[in-house]
Amino acid sequence: MTTTSTVPPKIVWNEIQQRFETEDKQAYLQYKLRDGGKVMDIVHTFVPPSKRGLGLASHLCVSAFNHAKSHSLSVIPTCSYVSDTFLPRNSSWNSVVYSEEPKSNI
Repeated sequence: MTTTSTVPPKIVWNEIQQRFETEDKQAYLQYKLRDGGKVMDIVHTFVPPSKRGLGLASHLCVSAFNHAKSHSLSVIPTCSYVSDTFLPRNSSWNSVVYSEEPKSNI
């Protein structure tokens, strides 16, 4: 009987380099803080070819979005993976996405 590890990878917040990364630092999500530190602009997600298909990019995004939510930050999804793949598959995170238009109750 073969067992596959279902333990999610440990994602580390590297505040100095403005990244969320795997423990081995091979896969990462890069961001920049904008608007006086109130907005997290996710600019790049990278997973090396040897680790693709394992869901690492999604785990990196979840870590970044959880961080943003817990620190009352909005997210700008500049990275195409985040805007074109992660958010359409995980619409519950849309509430954290930055919007320039004030929300209306009308």
